[in-house]
Amino acid sequence: MFERFTKDARAVVLGAVGHAERLNAETVEEQHLLLALLDREASRASFALMSLGLAGRRESVEQALAEARRRGGMSRADADALSGLGIDVSEIVSRVEEAHGEGALRDGGKGAAGRGRGWRSGWSGFVGGHRPFAQGAKDLLTESLRMALAQRDRYIGDEHLLLALTARPGVPAEVLADHGVTYASLRRVLYGGGEAKAG
Repeated sequence: MFERFTKDARAVVLGAVGHAERLNAETVEEQHLLLALLDREASRASFALMSLGLAGRRESVEQALAEARRRGGMSRADADALSGLGIDVSEIVSRVEEAHGEGALRDGGKGAAGRGRGWRSGWSGFVGGHRPFAQGAKDLLTESLRMALAQRDRYIGDEHLLLALTARPGVPAEVLADHGVTYASLRRVLYGGGEAKAG
């Protein structure tokens, strides 16, 4: 699968490893791939994000991702569902942080985002043997291949990674949707349907 990745898609994967290292995460997560996608310029994904109004809103995206890490990687939808059962996630986070310090539920092996061992085989040569990829990130990369095949593309570009992020439930898709980037809107921008196509 690696040989199908474009230069931009490879840069996103390498950038995600860098973000994981800067955030002291034990594994490369989907959120790191999102941050790396936001780093790109002059690519199909960056054009689509700019077309959908995400340009200049990076700080807001980073803040939303940080809040999710503070909740141990739990999406707001998950927190709302627990609230419906009478469980106040904010109160639990506050109590844990009171007892163990601020950010005690952040990833790095402690929170839900840090769960799992990740993987090195296959991707270690591609990214130089750095952080292993968590299961969610592996699944996202596999999903990007499906996105490319569905479009009959012979390559996996950064736009396929972005499409896969919006198609999978979880924090990155939730954060993107909160900022106006959904699977449907992204497909319209990338592949037509009355709006400008990314070229």
